[in-house]
Amino acid sequence: MSPRIAQRFSGVERSATVALLETVQRLRRDGVEVLDLSGGEPDFTTPAPVVAEAVSALEGGDTHYTPSRGVPELLRAVADKLATENGVRVDPATGVIVTPSAKQALFTALMTVLDPGDEVIVPTPAWVSYPAMAGLLGARAVPAELSAADGFRLSRRVLEDRVTERTRALVVNTPANPTGHVLDRAEAEEIVAFAVRHDLVLVVDEIYEKILYDGRRHLSLASLPGAAERTLTVNGFSKAYAMTGWRLGYLAGPEPLISAALKVQEHTVSCAASFVQRGGVAALTRAAGDVAAMRAEYAARRELTVSALTALPGVTCAQPEGAFYAFADVRGTGLTSAGFAQRLLDEAAVTVAPGPAFGAGGEGYVRLSFAASREVLRGAVERLSRLAARWEVG
Repeated sequence: MSPRIAQRFSGVERSATVALLETVQRLRRDGVEVLDLSGGEPDFTTPAPVVAEAVSALEGGDTHYTPSRGVPELLRAVADKLATENGVRVDPATGVIVTPSAKQALFTALMTVLDPGDEVIVPTPAWVSYPAMAGLLGARAVPAELSAADGFRLSRRVLEDRVTERTRALVVNTPANPTGHVLDRAEAEEIVAFAVRHDLVLVVDEIYEKILYDGRRHLSLASLPGAAERTLTVNGFSKAYAMTGWRLGYLAGPEPLISAALKVQEHTVSCAASFVQRGGVAALTRAAGDVAAMRAEYAARRELTVSALTALPGVTCAQPEGAFYAFADVRGTGLTSAGFAQRLLDEAAVTVAPGPAFGAGGEGYVRLSFAASREVLRGAVERLSRLAARWEVG
């Protein structure tokens, strides 16, 4: 028998970043001491209040189904957080869904607004899963290529060039993976004006909102006039609270969209894990100090990483404004992104993510994560320094 595979998979590749992780694991099993700077996982342990609350819930027998929307305590905590920190007001009973991961929230959001044949604009370079998710839904991700020359800023002019009669939504990620760019108010206002003009839904990924540098403040698109009724805000706990393995996120927005999204949740994953949701309440209400400490450490790691990159002949790297990635320009080495990444792996046993994995505009760049520990970063810096001593550009 030759099983039939659904046509929707024909244009969807496996995750490039997941594939890199598997490569690292294989090399380590073979005895290679690889230093991995390709992933997006904080090395910190989850804050103690979060762990304690989840353990208490487990020991108390809180191991059953919850309402599909989420437990009331977490729904209220999310709504309170959005109101006080983001200037976004939603009804916790109708405007929020707690999901098993922000990735699931994003997929649910796209499923809610896209039909087969629809288009969604994705500014690039962008996280690898945005186009793949659209493809799995039978929709098409239309890349809007941004330029490093202006710091990967998102302009209405770039967006207008990509809109068609099939466009239904725009994905926005701030702070952005992989570029580290953070939206400012002028950009945000242009985005909202564009969405209003073309009657589009804004799907806004804010997973890195708490990882900002140099005094920057996060701006939620849903807080701007005219945006709330057309914005689905995606967020979660993995990055800010070092809770990647917990798989906890949320989706917030206007009642009509959230009501439809709830059907996706009910007929797929049902609900997020009960005890994990209890940990989420603790994260939002009792872990601010831990988040601040992690952010300060990321800032120090940023300096270490960017300095090491710019010491390599032919490499330049702007300071990321947010998130924990350095997006380095390697065109001056005469190598392609893949060639540069392979040379780092072969000659220094350091893994980085080639820029083309992140779509249009990624060639000539590589992404390095400084979510790794200082020990790993220092080891990588030493290896890069030795490599630089024998580096021949051209």
